[in-house]
Amino acid sequence: MTESLPTLLDRIDDILPQTQCRKCGYSGCRPYAEAIANREADINKCPPGGEEGIRELSNLLGVEFKPFGADVVLAPPSVAFIDENLCIGCTLCLQACPVDAISGASRQMHTIIAPLCTGCELCVAPCPVDCISMLPLPQEAPSRDKKHATAKAARERYQFRLERIERGKREKAEKLAQKERDAVKPAAAPTDAQALIHAALERARAQAAAVKPQNTERLTPAQQAQIAEIEARRAKIQEVAHPDTPIPKK
Repeated sequence: MTESLPTLLDRIDDILPQTQCRKCGYSGCRPYAEAIANREADINKCPPGGEEGIRELSNLLGVEFKPFGADVVLAPPSVAFIDENLCIGCTLCLQACPVDAISGASRQMHTIIAPLCTGCELCVAPCPVDCISMLPLPQEAPSRDKKHATAKAARERYQFRLERIERGKREKAEKLAQKERDAVKPAAAPTDAQALIHAALERARAQAAAVKPQNTERLTPAQQAQIAEIEARRAKIQEVAHPDTPIPKK
């Protein structure tokens, strides 16, 4: 089976940095690519792509290079940083991150997984305690191939996250439907003690699983090691703060 050729939309999307930062005025890189393909948006609306990105789009589309407007502030590449001493574990930054580059759980310390952060800044505004800042990366000029490889990896994580969220919505709807069906059934006979214990253990396992970072299936060994170190540090902090509270087993 031959692989289909990329469409113009795909080729435009491949040029964009896949930060999903919305600085272009669209909800993500793909919607912006669609607007460009439909001649509904200019090619100079992506600050993270820089002037190099504008030139690539100009060459692809056969249109004149158009520099950024005077109102665009080009910031150096950066990654988010969380002051763990101020973090209250609200999870708002986890919900905002488009590529699951934050490790954490409710009421527990959060940490940025720096190699996965695209610098989109979407986690900064939702933080209620202003504990997230953007740190500039060392100034270097990555090759075109490296930039595109990084963008491809970010796109895959973004798409995987969207699929996971949709799967979670379906599972939640199915559980709700099952609960409603069970509500109309005749009351069942009282369960024995073993069944109650088993149900309690299952709930504990589910709660422990919820603490684990999401979207970790495609990490490199180095990134897995970083998450393991983060989880160990979080467990130690919880142990010091709440010595009588058992740490969930993974």
